[in-house]
Amino acid sequence: MALEAHDNGFALRLHEQVILSHDSDMPGFFVGRGEPHVHARLGHFDLSQDVIERRALTHAEVVGNSIRFAERAGTPWLLEATVSEEGADAVVALTALDPTLNRLWLRVPAGADEHVWGGGEQFSFFDLRGRHFPLWSSEPGVGRDPASALFQQVEAQRKGGGGSYAHTNFPQPTFVSSRRYALHVDSFAYAAFDFRNDDFHEIEVWEIPARIELWTRPHFTDLVSALSERFGRQPPLPEWVLGGAIIGLKDGDNSFARLETYEDAGVAVSGLWCEDWVGLRVTSFGNRLFWDWQWNAERYPDLPARIAELKARGIRFLGYVNPYLAVDGPLYAEAVSRGFLVMRPDCDEPYVIDFGEFCCGHVDFTNPAAAAWFADTIIGEKMIDFGLSGWMADFGEYLPVDVRLANGESGMTAHNRWPALWGKVNAKGIAGRGMTGEMMVFMRSGAAGVQRHCPMLWAGDQAVDFSRHDGIGTVICAALSAGMLGNTHHHSDCGGYTSLFDTTRDAELAMRWAEMAAFTSMMRTHEGNRPRQNVQYDDDPELLAHFARMTRIYAHLAPYIRRLSHEAARSGLPVQRPLFLHFEDDPATYAIQTAYLLGPDLLVAPVIAAGKDEWTTYLPVGAEWVHVWSGASHPGGGEVTVAAPFGQPPVFYRAGSADAALFESIASA
Repeated sequence: MALEAHDNGFALRLHEQVILSHDSDMPGFFVGRGEPHVHARLGHFDLSQDVIERRALTHAEVVGNSIRFAERAGTPWLLEATVSEEGADAVVALTALDPTLNRLWLRVPAGADEHVWGGGEQFSFFDLRGRHFPLWSSEPGVGRDPASALFQQVEAQRKGGGGSYAHTNFPQPTFVSSRRYALHVDSFAYAAFDFRNDDFHEIEVWEIPARIELWTRPHFTDLVSALSERFGRQPPLPEWVLGGAIIGLKDGDNSFARLETYEDAGVAVSGLWCEDWVGLRVTSFGNRLFWDWQWNAERYPDLPARIAELKARGIRFLGYVNPYLAVDGPLYAEAVSRGFLVMRPDCDEPYVIDFGEFCCGHVDFTNPAAAAWFADTIIGEKMIDFGLSGWMADFGEYLPVDVRLANGESGMTAHNRWPALWGKVNAKGIAGRGMTGEMMVFMRSGAAGVQRHCPMLWAGDQAVDFSRHDGIGTVICAALSAGMLGNTHHHSDCGGYTSLFDTTRDAELAMRWAEMAAFTSMMRTHEGNRPRQNVQYDDDPELLAHFARMTRIYAHLAPYIRRLSHEAARSGLPVQRPLFLHFEDDPATYAIQTAYLLGPDLLVAPVIAAGKDEWTTYLPVGAEWVHVWSGASHPGGGEVTVAAPFGQPPVFYRAGSADAALFESIASA
């Protein structure tokens, strides 16, 4: 590292590359004050601000490893930055010398042909260059393209909830540059990344953050490993997961009979996931759950015996939980009596949130006693001790900003932090029962640091269609962006989830989604929010036979995925990888978000459009690629079009791979 002062400013150089620079004519640091305005409804947040002042810090003075900034020479110092070296990396610690300052804008030098990835889990654009990304945890929305008819319907009939390309359950102020460096803002305040300028990237933070962290590495794989070490690594997948698909059914006790239909059709089954184990609540949106986290014996009589029977057959049972408690459930009353809920700021009452036709309190995870109660009593006793082997740990994005928390933290910073706290509660409950690495917990919300607590991400509530910003293709983008920041395992609701208005799942989408899911860390189905209006995998023998074959392919790949899972625990490299992670000398791979590598040697390009029987994808330079279904070889460095009938998704393996025999036999699995 080198902090180089010059007459008009300084440059921070890492591995011969200037990462930060400042000049009186082109300042890199700006500070100011702002007043936020936040409106929330059903997990959607509209944020704006009054910028009271924005001051360019044109004057900088470097003394040793410290830099002081002022608006001009001779005016009071406003900001101090202390630069420290940590191995091959650097940290810039920031201190506001004027306590009224609550905004920072940082400009980072950029190249016109640079590519940028990260920002948490992004659904619309993998390469962030050329766009502006607000970073605030929220529902991603449905109809995320404002020009779409679905967006217009959602906005008109549900009065909000359409979202945009940048909305995400998992924002993280971290990015990786094609210049081989990564930058992280150590803050949970609202932030925004602006990559629209050719000459610089601008980072906006609604506080003076504690630190700006920087990494440089010669290879992208090394950068991903460094980030995963910083944010935490996941344990290897539980062995039982690799045996087949987790079948999602919310049909009460009838779920067990339906599971037998799957098995009779030759489906490889590893688990039965019944999110309605807690009971149902029917709303205009569809079938919701009763948010009181314990067994509903009326809906699932004799469930403990059923779970034991399944486990004896090698099938695990999974459930559902989230961090809220329905006001009409007994756990809410217990939490109120013990003072475990997030409170209103203006009175001594719990902050009750409307979730759409029912209301809930929010357990306050900044209260150590409340977090311990949830971890031990709900996660430990009512779920693990009861017999669950995993669950969807849903939500985490809804914390209002006008709350009173036990630790006194502002809701403006606690909001983005909450998913990491939620993940920690789940991990603590599992560790308390000695079951780390054995439970399969999957989350949709995230924040910096959730990686060390969450063993599996899922991509949230995709629409049940092929639409560009809502449907099946967004899952690939989500997996690749999250994977760059140390989230090694990712999957999605097989068949999608959200059905609104006239958007319903058909057999074509169900089959194409199953084909993609077979080549991910975990294969799991979901009936969706309106099960009876949407095609289910057990509705038709032909559809079920197709699904069964895809589950057998997933199980066939278990030796490969198992090895990748253990590699991920050591190195932090994701199971699903962008093409450039192993072909970094091929710039044509840098913006590809419709295909991915499963490990280093298997290239998957799922069919993500309707009405296709062939598909075109790019094959990277530097390898010969073998089409799994035909055995035909194709040179890298260009596009190839292959037949893609149902049951034969475009998949290629690297010629000469040590796993060639396993890949060759996919076709006969």
